[in-house]
Amino acid sequence: QVQLVESGGELVQAGGSLRLSCVASGRTVSSLVIGWFRQAPGKAREFIGAIRSTGTTYYTDSVKGRFTISRDNAKDTVYLQMNSLEPEDTAVYHCAAGRYSWITSLIDDYYVWGQGTQVTVSS
Repeated sequence: QVQLVESGGELVQAGGSLRLSCVASGRTVSSLVIGWFRQAPGKAREFIGAIRSTGTTYYTDSVKGRFTISRDNAKDTVYLQMNSLEPEDTAVYHCAAGRYSWITSLIDDYYVWGQGTQVTVSS
């Protein structure tokens, strides 16, 4: 059974950077599609990007050019590097394991979720 644990969220000033980690257990992260989502207070959970087993990545327009997803197979860890952070990036960030071998933005296409890590960007 796959388990995911996120970490790295904290309070940061606008324009700053953070790197979130998503550590997988129960299955090698390189065999999975790992997606990153975020949920701001009062808003729906939002897909922001993902990485396939091949290493291919995909990002939504709202974070493209600012966020980067990478993977360390030896550590079974997927990272979300976030640069040029804005107050609008404030949210709980979750990683999730996809059901399929391709990237999808649909929440129901992800079957295992981490507990989330809080990112707060102050203006």
